[in-house]
Amino acid sequence: MAAVLRWAVIAASLAVLVGSWRAALVHRVSPSEERLFRVVNTATDAIQIPVFLVMQAGSFGAVWVIGALLWFSDERTGAVVSVIAGTLVWVGVKLVKPLVGRGRPQDLLDRVRVRDTTASGLGYPSGHAAVSLTLAVVATGGTPPGVQLGALLVAAVTGAARVYVGAHLPLDIAGGFAIGGALGSAVALGLAG
Repeated sequence: MAAVLRWAVIAASLAVLVGSWRAALVHRVSPSEERLFRVVNTATDAIQIPVFLVMQAGSFGAVWVIGALLWFSDERTGAVVSVIAGTLVWVGVKLVKPLVGRGRPQDLLDRVRVRDTTASGLGYPSGHAAVSLTLAVVATGGTPPGVQLGALLVAAVTGAARVYVGAHLPLDIAGGFAIGGALGSAVALGLAG
């Protein structure tokens, strides 16, 4: 049953990737995407510090932190696989960005609240979203369902955090999650053998 679910996630992720990629190529923000962006981006400043901390789960540094935690917990295979998958998705997103060429929120919208240092480069897809979801899927393989759910929740908050700090638009997050979901599920299928 788990293999069927993994294949379903891969198929759904690829469908979201194709749809979001096509929409991002337009280089405009739809009214519905802008509304969603504004709801998240204008949320209270009171949550800035915890949001920023959770957001680090999608950074390239998180790949190495998760790898080290697994390694020193005697989960050597999980550590190696997490580092390889996390690095692959991080590099993959960097390669996709110029193919789409979509700017950051401040390039496409007025009145963007930037709460972190201004993100540079291109926006679609979000590397933080891709890395956090890849790690959530790969690093929690074989753990209790509660741990897996917690990791998925951290990935979801990481994606929302990138909108909150003004670094990404919702479509960028969808593309990042699609890449992370497809790669993470493919790796998990490969490990299941």
